Amino acid sequence: MTSIPSFHAHIYYDEKSRTAAAELREELESRFTIDMGRWHDKPIGPHPVSFYRVAFAADQYPGLTQWLMLNRRGLTVLIHPETGDDLADHTNHAIWMGEVLALNLDMFR
Repeated sequence: MTSIPSFHAHIYYDEKSRTAAAELREELESRFTIDMGRWHDKPIGPHPVSFYRVAFAADQYPGLTQWLMLNRRGLTVLIHPETGDDLADHTNHAIWMGEVLALNLDMFR
């Protein structure tokens, strides 16, 4: 593979940081062309804590990633490409901002 068609960002939160996550969500929706996923108030799939997903095209990557670096409100963020290899996308190809969380990768094996 020589190019990445799209990315996911997973914004993690807990009960104390949910307000910050909601504010970040509103700003992301107003600034970028994205597909905003649902709120998941419990662990789902490989994600060990509450989160929501932000899907975006490769052309949004530079601006969105830089903006998140400076405006993530202390929240943990996982950004990964969508290459079709879920295990590699969530591990070798992943970029973390903030705390690196231990994902449940068994579902990809």
